[in-house]
Amino acid sequence: MKKVLVINASPRGDRSHSRKLTDLFIQKWQQQAPEDVIIQREVGQANIPHITEAWIASAFTPPQKLTPAQKQTLELSNQLVAEFKAADVYLIGTPMHNWSIPSGFKAYVDHLMRFGQTWTFESGKPDGKYVGLVNHKKMYILTSRGDTGYNQGEHNAHMNFQTPYLRTVFGIMGIQDITEVTLENEEYGGQTFQDSLAKTHQKIADLFDS
Repeated sequence: MKKVLVINASPRGDRSHSRKLTDLFIQKWQQQAPEDVIIQREVGQANIPHITEAWIASAFTPPQKLTPAQKQTLELSNQLVAEFKAADVYLIGTPMHNWSIPSGFKAYVDHLMRFGQTWTFESGKPDGKYVGLVNHKKMYILTSRGDTGYNQGEHNAHMNFQTPYLRTVFGIMGIQDITEVTLENEEYGGQTFQDSLAKTHQKIADLFDS
């Protein structure tokens, strides 16, 4: 039995295409593995606070030296890290916002990037060599974009700060097995978008047929 952590990053509700993609993915996952546990983590519509100076000071204080106030400052972050590390599979649904990710999702990632818990340096102190502490996991990233051509080798690839960032930051945590599925042309609507939607749905279906 696996634990699948679903992370929805869109600030939109029923109008969110990335949420519809994660719903479709989970539907197919449960058809193949009904015994697996699905855990939902809302970051797009939840109030995930951005990190502060107090948070930074607390995060880099040795655990045995934390004050009660510092422990309280890290309480949410500790919960998010524990939930993240306990999962076996990650499913991320996120739109592209201004060529990157939504700010709420970035805040969530900042809470996960904990030195000594999700990543460290090879020598134990700054040396430029990152070592991930969240290993042997699988991640799926389902993205929605208004325009097109942001994949590697395409004409807008140099403007894609969404999936390269996610691959980098989660790769530093140790997650190397990452599969991407992208829905494009949202802003165009009409048949152009419907063609993209059908193509994306087929790619998700193919993940379970292979």
